Amino acid sequence: MDKWLDQINRCSDCDACLEVCPTYTATGDLAFSPKGRLRAAREVIEKDEITQGMATGFYNCPKCAACEAVCPEKIEISKIVAEVRNRIVEEGKGPLPAHKKVIEGILEKGNSVNGDPNKRLEWLPEPFRPRRSTTLLYMGCLPSYLVKDAARYSYLVLNALGIDFTIIEDEGCCGTYIYESGEFELAKEYFQKNVERFKKLGITKLIVPCNGCFKCFKYFYPEVLGPVDFEVFHVVQAIYNKIKHDPDLLKKIDRKATYHDSCRLGRTEGYTEEPRELLKWCGTRIHELPRSRQDTLCCGSGGGIRSAFKELSFDIAKNLLNQTETQELISPCPFCTFNLSYTNKNGGMNKQITYITKIVWESLQDTSEGHVSS
Repeated sequence: MDKWLDQINRCSDCDACLEVCPTYTATGDLAFSPKGRLRAAREVIEKDEITQGMATGFYNCPKCAACEAVCPEKIEISKIVAEVRNRIVEEGKGPLPAHKKVIEGILEKGNSVNGDPNKRLEWLPEPFRPRRSTTLLYMGCLPSYLVKDAARYSYLVLNALGIDFTIIEDEGCCGTYIYESGEFELAKEYFQKNVERFKKLGITKLIVPCNGCFKCFKYFYPEVLGPVDFEVFHVVQAIYNKIKHDPDLLKKIDRKATYHDSCRLGRTEGYTEEPRELLKWCGTRIHELPRSRQDTLCCGSGGGIRSAFKELSFDIAKNLLNQTETQELISPCPFCTFNLSYTNKNGGMNKQITYITKIVWESLQDTSEGHVSS
């Protein structure tokens, strides 16, 4: 933990992080800010002191990394939060009850949303047929059960573009929620089982519509297990890499919409211009939020906070929607799609939240059969 203490001690109290932190913006509580979390982390490291209030401050962090994007000292605040969550679990003061319930569901049902495993493939537009491929389209829990458009249209678009892939009937969970809750040893065990399964199936490449899966497979797995034998691509990356050589595959369908950069794909991955280019090829006139790209607004669903701090999560999502001037908002993230859709419906905000592959599919459907077949 000395590495993290060195970073904490670099904090210059400039307060730049306070201006961008979604939980501080929503609550005005310094304990729920990057600055407050760094102060609490110092207490944990130096005095081994963890109060329930401190635990709350670490668990309601969405780990959106907005603070890291503006920190002049380059402090890795989200990683410090992850380390302290691990310590909280080691001390028997975490995860929170809501997190424990979700983890139980993952271990019992193989997904983080309490979905019926027998109904996981209800989104599939055709009968399931196993096929061999070294590329796995790994849907993830939210697309499989709650944001089924993300699963359906990702599958259809990849098929239409002739990209070779397979899917798994009993896919299971990537385990990101276990890791994010601070259950490091359990996450390690869960990750290893997935790695062994992929190896047995001969999988060398993963394509994922879910940003939680994307970050987990690309960063958390190597962090916990060491090097892994597969590459990871977000579905937008896979689609863009195919279409960029022939954007005329897409017919322009006129629409005006806001594109929202997700924290994981936009801010931390820096993948911002390619989705916009893809949408423009589809005919979308893109409206920008006041904060976008690496400075994007968090939707309030990441890091495990939605299950334990629903009202806070909704407040953060509502702040984003209030700044969306168009009726339609397009997202590359099922977490964002789900939380923003829920907040939109319950807040009566009259917005339409669309997962990005649906836009691509609609443009592909309007092209000639000579270019695209499904």
